[in-house]
Amino acid sequence: MGIIKLTDIRLFANHGCLEEEGKIGSAYSVDVKVQADLKKSALSDALHDTVNYVLINKIVKEEMAIRSALLEHVTYRILSRLLLEIPLISKAKVKVAKINPPIGGNVADVSVVMTKKRKK
Repeated sequence: MGIIKLTDIRLFANHGCLEEEGKIGSAYSVDVKVQADLKKSALSDALHDTVNYVLINKIVKEEMAIRSALLEHVTYRILSRLLLEIPLISKAKVKVAKINPPIGGNVADVSVVMTKKRKK
Protein backbone atom coordinates (compact mmCIF):
# COMPACT_ATOMS: atom_id res chain seq x y z
CA MET A 1 0.00 0.00 0.00
CA GLY A 2 1.00 3.58 -0.49
CA ILE A 3 -0.39 7.07 -0.03
CA ILE A 4 -0.72 9.95 -2.46
CA LYS A 5 -1.60 13.38 -1.05
CA LEU A 6 -2.63 16.65 -2.65
CA THR A 7 -2.37 19.42 -0.08
CA ASP A 8 -3.93 22.88 -0.11
CA ILE A 9 -5.68 22.84 -3.48
CA ARG A 10 -6.79 26.47 -3.55
CA LEU A 11 -10.09 27.36 -5.14
CA PHE A 12 -12.76 30.03 -5.23
CA ALA A 13 -16.33 28.72 -4.95
CA ASN A 14 -19.86 29.70 -3.97
CA HIS A 15 -20.84 27.22 -1.26
CA GLY A 16 -22.87 28.14 1.79
CA CYS A 17 -26.34 28.51 3.25
CA LEU A 18 -26.42 32.29 2.96
CA GLU A 19 -27.70 33.89 -0.25
CA GLU A 20 -24.72 36.27 -0.26
CA GLU A 21 -22.29 33.32 -0.24
CA GLY A 22 -23.84 32.14 -3.49
CA LYS A 23 -23.37 35.55 -5.07
CA ILE A 24 -20.02 36.66 -3.65
CA GLY A 25 -18.28 33.32 -3.08
CA SER A 26 -15.20 32.73 -0.98
CA ALA A 27 -11.81 31.05 -0.86
CA TYR A 28 -11.46 27.33 -0.13
CA SER A 29 -8.66 24.89 0.48
CA VAL A 30 -8.98 21.17 -0.25
CA ASP A 31 -6.70 18.36 0.92
CA VAL A 32 -6.96 14.86 -0.55
CA LYS A 33 -5.24 11.72 0.72
CA VAL A 34 -5.70 8.42 -1.09
CA GLN A 35 -4.48 4.92 -0.35
CA ALA A 36 -3.64 2.59 -3.20
CA ASP A 37 -1.39 -0.29 -4.10
CA LEU A 38 1.60 1.56 -5.58
CA LYS A 39 3.88 -1.45 -5.89
CA LYS A 40 3.30 -1.96 -9.63
CA SER A 41 3.91 1.71 -10.49
CA ALA A 42 6.99 1.83 -8.27
CA LEU A 43 8.50 -0.93 -10.42
CA SER A 44 7.15 0.05 -13.85
CA ASP A 45 7.54 3.84 -13.66
CA ALA A 46 4.37 4.05 -15.78
CA LEU A 47 1.53 6.53 -15.21
CA HIS A 48 -1.14 3.98 -16.16
CA ASP A 49 -0.05 1.82 -13.19
CA THR A 50 -0.71 4.48 -10.54
CA VAL A 51 -3.24 7.01 -9.29
CA ASN A 52 -3.07 10.03 -11.58
CA TYR A 53 -3.07 13.06 -9.29
CA VAL A 54 -3.95 15.31 -12.23
CA LEU A 55 -7.29 13.46 -12.34
CA ILE A 56 -7.72 13.89 -8.57
CA ASN A 57 -7.21 17.64 -8.95
CA LYS A 58 -9.66 17.75 -11.87
CA ILE A 59 -12.35 15.96 -9.84
CA VAL A 60 -11.88 18.36 -6.93
CA LYS A 61 -12.13 21.42 -9.20
CA GLU A 62 -15.24 20.12 -10.98
CA GLU A 63 -17.08 19.25 -7.77
CA MET A 64 -16.11 22.49 -6.06
CA ALA A 65 -17.61 24.38 -9.03
CA ILE A 66 -21.07 22.92 -8.24
CA ARG A 67 -22.77 25.01 -5.55
CA SER A 68 -23.70 23.25 -2.30
CA ALA A 69 -25.28 24.63 0.84
CA LEU A 70 -23.09 22.42 3.04
CA LEU A 71 -19.39 21.56 2.98
CA GLU A 72 -20.42 18.03 3.95
CA HIS A 73 -22.24 17.65 0.63
CA VAL A 74 -19.39 18.77 -1.61
CA THR A 75 -16.87 16.74 0.43
CA TYR A 76 -18.96 13.59 -0.01
CA ARG A 77 -19.33 14.21 -3.74
CA ILE A 78 -15.56 14.48 -4.13
CA LEU A 79 -15.03 11.25 -2.18
CA SER A 80 -17.63 9.38 -4.19
CA ARG A 81 -16.17 10.44 -7.54
CA LEU A 82 -12.64 9.54 -6.48
CA LEU A 83 -13.69 5.99 -5.68
CA LEU A 84 -15.94 5.73 -8.75
CA GLU A 85 -13.46 7.04 -11.32
CA ILE A 86 -10.14 5.77 -9.96
CA PRO A 87 -10.41 2.02 -9.35
CA LEU A 88 -6.91 1.75 -7.84
CA ILE A 89 -7.94 3.83 -4.79
CA SER A 90 -8.87 1.67 -1.80
CA LYS A 91 -9.51 4.50 0.67
CA ALA A 92 -9.78 8.27 0.39
CA LYS A 93 -9.83 11.14 2.85
CA VAL A 94 -10.94 14.64 1.83
CA LYS A 95 -10.82 17.88 3.79
CA VAL A 96 -12.69 20.92 2.48
CA ALA A 97 -12.00 24.19 4.32
CA LYS A 98 -13.78 27.52 3.87
CA ILE A 99 -11.27 30.31 4.46
CA ASN A 100 -12.48 33.25 6.59
CA PRO A 101 -16.07 31.99 6.93
CA PRO A 102 -18.85 34.51 7.63
CA ILE A 103 -19.70 33.25 11.13
CA GLY A 104 -19.41 36.47 13.12
CA GLY A 105 -15.96 35.89 14.56
CA ASN A 106 -12.27 35.88 13.75
CA VAL A 107 -11.89 32.31 12.46
CA ALA A 108 -9.19 31.26 9.98
CA ASP A 109 -11.30 28.50 8.45
CA VAL A 110 -14.07 25.99 8.97
CA SER A 111 -13.50 22.53 7.57
CA VAL A 112 -15.16 19.18 7.05
CA VAL A 113 -13.11 15.99 6.88
CA MET A 114 -14.58 12.74 5.59
CA THR A 115 -13.12 9.31 4.82
CA LYS A 116 -14.55 6.62 2.59
CA LYS A 117 -13.36 3.10 1.80
CA ARG A 118 -14.04 1.15 -1.35
CA LYS A 119 -16.66 -1.53 -0.83
CA LYS A 120 -15.31 -4.99 -1.53
